[in-house]
Amino acid sequence: MSFPGSGLAKGLAVTLRTMTKRSVTAQYPDVQPDLPPRTRGVIGLFEENCTVCMLCARECPDWCIYIDSHKETVPPAAPGGRERSRNVLDRFAIDFALCMYCGICIEVCPFDALFWSPEFEYAETDIHELTHERDKLREWMWTVPEPPALDPAAEEPKELAAARKAADKLAAQQQAEAEAARAQAQAPEQETADQETADQDRPDTPGEGT
Repeated sequence: MSFPGSGLAKGLAVTLRTMTKRSVTAQYPDVQPDLPPRTRGVIGLFEENCTVCMLCARECPDWCIYIDSHKETVPPAAPGGRERSRNVLDRFAIDFALCMYCGICIEVCPFDALFWSPEFEYAETDIHELTHERDKLREWMWTVPEPPALDPAAEEPKELAAARKAADKLAAQQQAEAEAARAQAQAPEQETADQETADQDRPDTPGEGT
């Protein structure tokens, strides 16, 4: 049960408690803030990895991703092959006035074409200018921080283990072939040296040289 004036007392207690603390002022924009490593600032596009699968646009709950593309015919890689068609990206835009920064598009991208960037200074005076095209998204791609280092005690990924095993096997095979070739090249020289040594050690027989 609260007594009359309890709210005022609590408010004064909070005021007295904060009055004893030193105030801290962020000197922004002269001093940039220290952002967490996984800050969701803006989305960067690595265009080379995009296959125009449209998965990010379909899964976006705000429908703020706009993608246009066309198909091109690729000539056969070898004589006698058949032509293939591939999608070519014409437009990739994100309307950040609609984006709610859920990160679903980044999570569902199967080819690692979208990344979070800590860049946050992209405010505009007109809401229509918050729709950024692929050129701007590519510029933000270079502000994406490097992934954190792996735990040294963690188990090596299966993909790396398989690749390392194949590389070690190939290196061992190449070393064995090089040693065999070296031994084969040295065999005639050793045979010649042994023959010369045998000729020098053989005693002269009477009548030789006459």
